[in-house]
Amino acid sequence: MTAEAELAVIGGSGLYALLDGVEHVVDTPYGAPSDPITVAEVGGRRVAFLPRHGRDHRHPPHRIPYRANLWALRSLGVRQVLAPCAVGGLRPELGPGTFVVPDQLVDRTSGRAQTYYDRGAVHVSFADPYCPAGRRTLLDAAAGRGVPAVDGGTVVVVEGPRFSTRAESRWFASIGGTVVNMTGHPEAVLARELALCYTSIALVTDLDAGVEAGESVTQEEVFRVFAENTDRLRGLLLDAVAALPTERECPCGDALDGITLPFPLP
Repeated sequence: MTAEAELAVIGGSGLYALLDGVEHVVDTPYGAPSDPITVAEVGGRRVAFLPRHGRDHRHPPHRIPYRANLWALRSLGVRQVLAPCAVGGLRPELGPGTFVVPDQLVDRTSGRAQTYYDRGAVHVSFADPYCPAGRRTLLDAAAGRGVPAVDGGTVVVVEGPRFSTRAESRWFASIGGTVVNMTGHPEAVLARELALCYTSIALVTDLDAGVEAGESVTQEEVFRVFAENTDRLRGLLLDAVAALPTERECPCGDALDGITLPFPLP
């Protein structure tokens, strides 16, 4: 079967549309993905777009059909994924509007289905959660647009949908967290289990509750800051999509080498 798309962007809060193209309704063994997937051509590449929460933001972070989303993208032929998201800053210098291209992740979620391999002894390496080639491409795209982006950092992924207490926020910072988010896991590990390249770009929308005294985080503020930066983020993503390597030489595609899988991948 000819691939419908080779690359994908999974849009986060506030980024519900990116491309005008053909919509695909995809069925998976894990149910329906968050929304129909739009496929269009960008810079000569076939690109899929999927809004993580759905176009009407109907899926809260702990109820997003992560397994269906990644499976659907892979079944369309996608092998590289860019995943923008909204985050809270855990350091005073990471104020609203800052872009971070993380290189590490700490999982603080609970109860989420975080693997495709519910039978058979399948253990996939996850020491480095994000694609090195994708990270370099995003950083270069940001530099090309004159958009400052922090190279590296640790995303602490919390269960949500509530925001952190001040004590939790201070603790996350004390263990080395850079930003805090609700959707980065299990999305990243599911991508790895499908041998996809997965790269996140985080837009800081607020300082988390324990970083500074004063007002706590509000949903209204998060959405406001994201909306103010949507055009910058969209342009950066489209530049990165066009610049991603056509041949994968990173380790991501070899993630399943030597592993006997309990079922065929799409």
